[in-house]
Amino acid sequence: MFAMLQRVSKIFTDIGAVALTFMMCLTVADVVLRIFNRPILGAYEMVGLSLAIVIAFSMPKVSLDRGQVYMEILLERLPEQKRAILNTFTRILCIILFAVIGWNLFLVGNEFHATGEVSATLRIPFFPIAYCIAVCCILECLVFIFDIVTIWRGQHE
Repeated sequence: MFAMLQRVSKIFTDIGAVALTFMMCLTVADVVLRIFNRPILGAYEMVGLSLAIVIAFSMPKVSLDRGQVYMEILLERLPEQKRAILNTFTRILCIILFAVIGWNLFLVGNEFHATGEVSATLRIPFFPIAYCIAVCCILECLVFIFDIVTIWRGQHE
């Protein structure tokens, strides 16, 4: 199960990396073309949507790799059992938070799809982005569930 979670997270990270590369190339091209008074139409929209993809698709892998900043000052002073309880409690809160966010993004995606909500300049539909971010939130919940399992197996760092 963990290997599959890692594989899916890696694929999502690769998608985020492609979106980041696209975002950087688009920004450079837009800046260069502005020198010649030929800006790329909708560059701001594409960069904004790409940024949403970059952030959402990189979350699960960063969490698996423990790439975020932790405040361990308080935890280091606690006994192992209390540390495990506190870590579990925070993971449960995160699961609830990301489940609520993911569910609401599915609802927002449904609303965007039903109303035909699109970006102003390029008319890019918003609903696929909302659905993709929702899937990333659900994957993040699975990462936190895995994290709880490792905490209670004594394998947590």
